Amino acid sequence: MAATPGSDMAQSPQRFRGKPASTSVAAPTHAALGGEGSSDVLERIAAALERLAPAQPPQPDFAGAEAFVWHPEARRLASVRRINRVGMSLLKGIDRVRDLLVENTERFARGLPANNALLWGARGMGKSSLVKAAHAAIGAAHPTPGLKLIEIHREDIESLPELMAMLRNAPQRFIVFCDDLSFDAEDTSYKSLKTMLEGGIEGRPDNVIFYATSNRRHLMSREMMENERSTAINPGEAVEEKVSLSDRFGLWLGFHRCSQDEFLAMVEAYVAHYRIPLSGDELRREALEWATTRGARSGRVAWQYVQDLAGRLGVRLNPEA
Repeated sequence: MAATPGSDMAQSPQRFRGKPASTSVAAPTHAALGGEGSSDVLERIAAALERLAPAQPPQPDFAGAEAFVWHPEARRLASVRRINRVGMSLLKGIDRVRDLLVENTERFARGLPANNALLWGARGMGKSSLVKAAHAAIGAAHPTPGLKLIEIHREDIESLPELMAMLRNAPQRFIVFCDDLSFDAEDTSYKSLKTMLEGGIEGRPDNVIFYATSNRRHLMSREMMENERSTAINPGEAVEEKVSLSDRFGLWLGFHRCSQDEFLAMVEAYVAHYRIPLSGDELRREALEWATTRGARSGRVAWQYVQDLAGRLGVRLNPEA
């Protein structure tokens, strides 16, 4: 029998061509989240995330020490109980650079404009000793708000921005000191130092100054600079990129090899200071013989001779003397 227009058979295609059943999942209700207990769940999640987050480093006790060493892996400054240094009066043969660094450091301690300083030149001539002696002398003269010395190792230069952030809001003033700073051909960490010295968007904090010592005037070997000239497409630009780092230091202090008279003056100053019972021609003869065997005359060689002499004569070198 043929289907009539009003029959179910005739209406079935339209019936099945209707909208498909919805497959969306209804949003969880307040009851599904646990009702009023949902806040407890969120609090437990927040507490778990806090436990997973790295712990904030403790704020250093800058009033508890005069010097610190920066440890970037632990994000902390370790205090130094006793600074290894000699008195300003024992530094001989470097009078001009001594006066310049002391004057610059004093201006900084007083809150006046001062320059970052690069102490470069002959090895063993008292570059790092002068930095530590200047810190001691000026720090004693300006106890408020306090002048602190912070040593950063050459391999940690890339962490300088993090150290600067830690020091920026402290009331004290800081000399950040890097001894024997230099860079190799493939080393790009010098760019972090360039940004910190000048040119960064924040700039160097007003309460921080940077002192570095190096045997190299431009912090890079002559061979590296010559290699840049020979291999770069634009030799001038390649060398300028490297040399521009040393240009960021406003104060350059050159240390040169000392004369025989200056070497003997260093030895005699140490002997008098530590009351070692030897003087005159015998002392000078021994000191010059020691320098000849070492092939150099410098403050370091003079100190090494004095240590040997004191040991032979049974004299203790009291660092506080």
